[in-house]
Parts: sequence; C-alpha cells; structure tokens
Amino acid sequence: MEDFFLQFNPVTQALIATLFTWGVTAAGAALVFFSKALNQKVMDSMLGFAAGVMIAASFWSLLAPGIEMAEQLGHIPWLTAVIGFMGGGLFMRLTDRFLPHLHPGLSMDKSEGIKTSWQRSTLLVLAITLHNIPEGLAIGVAFGAVAANLPSATIGAAIALAIGIGIQNFPEGTAVSMPLRREGMSKGKSFFLGQSSGMVEPIAGVIGAYFVLKMQDILPYALCFAAGAMIFVVVEELIPESQRKYENIDLVTMATMAGFSVMMILDVALG
Repeated sequence: MEDFFLQFNPVTQALIATLFTWGVTAAGAALVFFSKALNQKVMDSMLGFAAGVMIAASFWSLLAPGIEMAEQLGHIPWLTAVIGFMGGGLFMRLTDRFLPHLHPGLSMDKSEGIKTSWQRSTLLVLAITLHNIPEGLAIGVAFGAVAANLPSATIGAAIALAIGIGIQNFPEGTAVSMPLRREGMSKGKSFFLGQSSGMVEPIAGVIGAYFVLKMQDILPYALCFAAGAMIFVVVEELIPESQRKYENIDLVTMATMAGFSVMMILDVALG
C-alpha cells in the first residue's frame, strides 16, 4: 500500500486517502437501504468506537509526532503543542458556535449555531460535517508532513490515520441517514444526505496538505491543531451522543476502548 501512495505527490495522496474516508461514510449511510432504524445499543457502541479511534489518532498520529517535529525544528515542544492544540479546539468552538447544525436524535429547538430557517435534514448533515472538517485536515497534514523528510512523519503513519478515520466514519454516515429515513424521507434521499456529510473531507484534506507543503515551519502547529480539533469533536459531541442512554454507558465505554486499541494497533503497526 505504501508503494501505491509513494507514486503520487502529497496533495494527491491526501485526496486519495480522503476519498476513501468519504467512501466509508457513504457505506455507513447505505445501511438505510436495508433498515429504517439501527438498534440503539449498536448505534451508541459504533459512536463510542468512533470516539476511541479519534482519541487514539489525536495522540499517536498527530500530537506526539507534532511534539517530536517541534523539537527537531528547534521549537519549544511544549509551547508549540499547547498553541496548536488549543488553537484547534478554539477553531472548532467558533465553528460550532456560528455554523447552524442539529445533532441526531434532538428536536429542532435544540439546534445550535446561528438561527436559520433551514430544514432539519440540512442541519443534521451540517452536524456531521463538523466532525469531518478536522478529520480531513488531519489526513492532509499527515500526508503533507511526509514531504518534510522528518523521522517523525512516515507514509505508513499517514495511511494508518486514513484507515482509522475511515473506520470511524462508518457510524457517522449511519447517524445522518437513519434518522432521516425514520422521519419518512425516501431511502435514496436519506442516503444522499448521509454520504454528503463526508464531502468536506477531500476538500479539507487537500487544503491541509497544500498549506503544510507551502509553509513547512507550521507543520508541528498544524499537527497539534488537528489533534485539538478532533478532541473537541470527541468530547463535545461523540461521547455525549453515544452515552445519552444511561443503561448503555458501560457497553459504550468498552466500545470506546476498543476503538482506541484498534487505532493504536494501526498506528504502531503501520507507522
């Protein structure tokens, strides 16, 4: 797999990887063709698993390499990590504050961001799109970092990150398409809206790779920024959504640990 990616430039590598993650989002959304609803325990476990993957990816694939790169480039490692990490969280907080969106399972009066007259379906798609912005950026930055020829950035680690994010994108597509189908929307439209939430990943991936190629001094900051953005999504959205049902908390917690373990194995094995 590494040989396949190495024949392309980093921007194209990021595009290929994020097209894959978008495809997995579409696969999750495609479950709507087989059922109107998914067992709540299964859905919560899938979201918990996704949270675990993102937590592990944030450290193993982004934060730790970012700190190592900062040291190699002569920066103050802890300061670089804090600035980038908190910057990513602040970026997502502002996006969450102003972008209209609605989390799955909530009524319209619980919508967040600037108040609009947009339809429920649009707000649901935008909620998952919020998840996918930092994921796409993370993949783009990871592939762009390889071009810097620093020991802490490897093509294997970038591929592992793309695979991990792809895995956790599956329940995100389902989390949009299933509620829409339950509300009476057609299978085709429910699927289309579910997969469309992943469209932003290739865009964000290409932007992330392009910018770090042009400004390699910002690489450590960019990696830590992506980590902070992903942790914000996990803590603010994925974990609360997965643990809404109190009786499922233990199961979801174990699913989160399983997701962390899978991503850790991918990163250590491939990176």
